[in-house]
Amino acid sequence: MLKKTTRVSLVEQVVHQIEHLIESGKWSVGDRIPPEMELMKKFDVSRNTLREAIRALVHAGLLETKQGSGTIIRSSSALGVAINRHAEKSSMIEILEVRLALEREAAILAAKRRSETDVKKLTEYIRLCQDAIQDNDVERFIERDILFHKTIVKAANNQMLYELYEHISESIYESVHEMITMDPDFQFEKEIHSELLQAIIRKDVKAATDYVNQYIHTFKEKIKSSYGGLDD
Repeated sequence: MLKKTTRVSLVEQVVHQIEHLIESGKWSVGDRIPPEMELMKKFDVSRNTLREAIRALVHAGLLETKQGSGTIIRSSSALGVAINRHAEKSSMIEILEVRLALEREAAILAAKRRSETDVKKLTEYIRLCQDAIQDNDVERFIERDILFHKTIVKAANNQMLYELYEHISESIYESVHEMITMDPDFQFEKEIHSELLQAIIRKDVKAATDYVNQYIHTFKEKIKSSYGGLDD
């Protein structure tokens, strides 16, 4: 005998459908969601079910209810909201340790799986980093450097790994920016990862792994030194 669909499961179904509309880009961050009556008809649910689903998404951080503006789409991913909440409470060392885990695995997989298109993109970002240094443009350098790392993660051909990295990229930007700001003698040339690019081109897994281990270790030591010697 089939069980009657419960109200809770209907709420979950509406939550999943709304999440899909947001994550697929059909609903964009900053937009106001459609009127209540329209959504009730679209999802074929009651007002109470719809409102409960929206409350759940507001609590999760995907939606935000603003007085006089209705309900606004705040984030493109519930995972991203959760990760950002944790990142806000994490230290630079903790973020760097997570970065090591993700970037090391990405480098390993990229060295095995990269395509010629990936190589062209990585080579271009190295060139753009060099241009930014020549122009003494710190912001542009950091942005291009992070795009270089994102491209490596993309070349790993693991969607979950890419999504995880994408969601901590803002924290990575902030930590790199703070590190550069604290260190007036920061050597940008050493942050151009040409050796890592060459390891990926050669499909040299060991060299790619060793490079990531070394530059994250160096970065970690700089942070510990700047903050007066943090414990491992």
